Amino acid sequence: MLKGIPSILSPELLKVLMEMGHGDEIILADGNFPAASHANRLLRSDGHGVPELLEAVLSLFPLDTYSEYPVALMAKVPGDQVDTPIWEVYEEIIRTHALPQIEHVERFAFYERAKKAYAIVATSEKALYANIILKKGVISE
Repeated sequence: MLKGIPSILSPELLKVLMEMGHGDEIILADGNFPAASHANRLLRSDGHGVPELLEAVLSLFPLDTYSEYPVALMAKVPGDQVDTPIWEVYEEIIRTHALPQIEHVERFAFYERAKKAYAIVATSEKALYANIILKKGVISE
């Protein structure tokens, strides 16, 4: 244990966050996401939801201020009547750390982008369309 580090962040996830460079992307994936078949590096965060993990990651992780969209969500499939209140939760969490534009990426384009991500964190999140991409920025302090 370390002071100031959220306990939800495993040593493996901390290592990955430290290894990532400017422009690298990490996916926080819901429980339905095909994480194992799409990941270059797969990390597990079983038993946790994306919002609590997102809050912990953003407490340490700078978002890319050079990118128009440093945050991306998986867009709903056209015609899908699923409500996505979790997106509002994400926006509230994100806005406490930064004020980025949020992109909505078509489902299959999101999968292709996930294959190129530095890592995917598989969670037990039950909300649908709860997948989120974070693009790492720089620390200038």
